Amino acid sequence: MVKHQPLQQVYEKQLCLSFLTGIYGCRWKRYQRSHDNSSKWECAWFIILCSTFSLLLFWAYFWLEAHNDYNQFNWLLYNRSGEWKDGTVPILATTAVGFSYITFLMILALCHISLGQQLNLYWIHKIGVLAALITTVSGVVSISDVWGDEWDIILISLQSTGPFLHIGALAAVTALGWLVAGYVIRAGRTKFHMIVLLVYLSVLLVFYMVPLAITSPCIMDRNSLKPRPDVIGRRGAPMLAPENTLMSFNKALQQGVSSLEADVSVSLDGVPFLMRDRTLRRTTNIAKVFPDKQHEDASLFNWTEIRSLNAGQCLSPFLSDPYWTVGSLTGRERNRMGNLTVCSLVEMLRLTARANRSALLNLHRPPPEHPHYKTWIMDTLWAVQRSGISQKRVTWTPDTDRGRVRGLQQTSLEKLSVEEFRHRGISSLTLRYSQASNKDIQDFLVNNMSVMVYPVNEPWLYSVLWCSGVPSVSSDAPQVLRKVPYPIWLMSPYEYCLVWITSDLVSIAIVTGIFIFQKWRMSGMQNYNPEQIMLSAVTRRPSRDVNIMKEKLIFSGP
Repeated sequence: MVKHQPLQQVYEKQLCLSFLTGIYGCRWKRYQRSHDNSSKWECAWFIILCSTFSLLLFWAYFWLEAHNDYNQFNWLLYNRSGEWKDGTVPILATTAVGFSYITFLMILALCHISLGQQLNLYWIHKIGVLAALITTVSGVVSISDVWGDEWDIILISLQSTGPFLHIGALAAVTALGWLVAGYVIRAGRTKFHMIVLLVYLSVLLVFYMVPLAITSPCIMDRNSLKPRPDVIGRRGAPMLAPENTLMSFNKALQQGVSSLEADVSVSLDGVPFLMRDRTLRRTTNIAKVFPDKQHEDASLFNWTEIRSLNAGQCLSPFLSDPYWTVGSLTGRERNRMGNLTVCSLVEMLRLTARANRSALLNLHRPPPEHPHYKTWIMDTLWAVQRSGISQKRVTWTPDTDRGRVRGLQQTSLEKLSVEEFRHRGISSLTLRYSQASNKDIQDFLVNNMSVMVYPVNEPWLYSVLWCSGVPSVSSDAPQVLRKVPYPIWLMSPYEYCLVWITSDLVSIAIVTGIFIFQKWRMSGMQNYNPEQIMLSAVTRRPSRDVNIMKEKLIFSGP
């Protein structure tokens, strides 16, 4: 005898799982989901997703640390395009959007693996991943062409961030143990899964040993810390006022700088004035006053023409707000900025003398057709004498004609041997931070060579150089470094070893606990009796959280 018995099969809503599979693969329905192994094609897309995430993480870290040199990047773009604009804004915006999107997909993919769901990336997401990958690769290639020297900042920044990045990466790899343990234990002891387990354990072991390769001058005894480096106002305080103007130098003095640094050119009639660029287009309103001569060399104008230009009006790069500091200016300061003129060397040196500070001069030789091409050194020295500043307070950087300027302090922009410096009578060295390794700095200091490093605009870089023992740094942001009374972090070797060993032991304990718990969890699921599943007739009140599907099952009676 055959009876048809209506039964009720109870399905609980799985909103979280529906959200994960729906967003990742557009599989919103229960029947669209599967616990089968992912296809090789989808595994390949997961690898592409991981590669894109890693590349974007590297790209985002680079731009985070390169904040020290954003002004230099914009200046390079200006020299190529002839237009001043903040080129970092679109890069940072696209990087933030792309990184957020790829990170979100990575989280969804890892949740799929954790829940044993089949990977099936939606085709729109595949296009998005490829777009992010191609855009990032194009950006890396472009930066290597335009700004290739800046890649050095990654290795330099690791001296500050290395110990903390190691702890963060170790925590991430430890957390991945949950996925690896579930994947290996769920599938059994196959050869492939054993390889996955060995790879994971090898990576984990490498992270345990990474501190052996981490070196930082900030890992030192606190008693060995040298005095705080002096800060030199590089072109004044260009983040607070237009560069190389009296207002900028006054702002720098208000921030407590020990010296002022300026770029010096010589006008057509022999007057030394302050200008960084070859032309006057970027920092003055020459396009309005002398539109036919705006592309000519700045030194081919006489002083009267140069003095008639406005160095602080709306065409100034400062007022395009590349540092996002214009909003902090008072109305009086903005009015004053609208009447700024190009500063002469004599004016800058007199201000320096009144403030009892020193001056560092970077000289630009005029072109060969200039009437003062052969006398530019003497013109500059004459301006120094006219200013009334003590020659001992003026530092000379050009390597040419050093014999004529024996009364001034001598510094070199070229890293030579200590013997060569002594032979030339030079006791000071000016280096870009990428050229100043900790070992080189210590060697020069031991031989009584003073070292000045530029440009230093970020607290982390200032802290690293402070721990290295650098006596002085040149900065576009003295107002930022003024707020760094002590290195951001400082640990003794004993403290660092204690942190290292503790983090490794905690990681080992967590990974061991994860594998034990996953083994117990999976064994409980495998030993579960299917007959205990509620497929029998039940009387349950319908609710918002339960869907009831009626089925007919055939029972054979006697």
